[in-house]
Amino acid sequence: MAVTNYLLAGFGGQGVLFAGKFLANLGLIEGKYVSWLPSYGPEMRGGTCNCSVVVSDEPVGSPVVSAPDVLMVLNLPSLDKFENTVRAGGTIYMDTSFIERKPVRKDVKVVALKAAKEASENGMLGLANMILLGKLLADTAQTSINKALEESISAKRTDMLALNLKALAKGKSL
Repeated sequence: MAVTNYLLAGFGGQGVLFAGKFLANLGLIEGKYVSWLPSYGPEMRGGTCNCSVVVSDEPVGSPVVSAPDVLMVLNLPSLDKFENTVRAGGTIYMDTSFIERKPVRKDVKVVALKAAKEASENGMLGLANMILLGKLLADTAQTSINKALEESISAKRTDMLALNLKALAKGKSL
């Protein structure tokens, strides 16, 4: 049974929950069983938030991800809080625009991108989440990605589709 446990974390407003929703939709499109569990404080924007996503070949027993295979962090407090939860051999994707320290773990792979800086410099302000996801999904079929993004973006935000695809492509190229 193939199961991938993702934990995405950052401040509210950084697109953490959207990124998780996108991963869940991508799993559904690829015929997998998925769960998406958001977690955020009452402060919303600016407060901490995270979400757990499980993508599996079999039904998901629990939506809670306590030992992620993949951790994607967009700020230092999230790295501090979740670094030690990543399973040995897992991967940490991190935005070094806001995280100045390196992970101390030596038993995980680290993918470090200045995602927010790239987003700002390329006219994609606020899409650091999608740049990191682009890197994470570099080996995923583009057709599935396009469809998952269309499913994830709300009807009132369809104007963001092309920019999100551009951000994913940027991350893939880094």
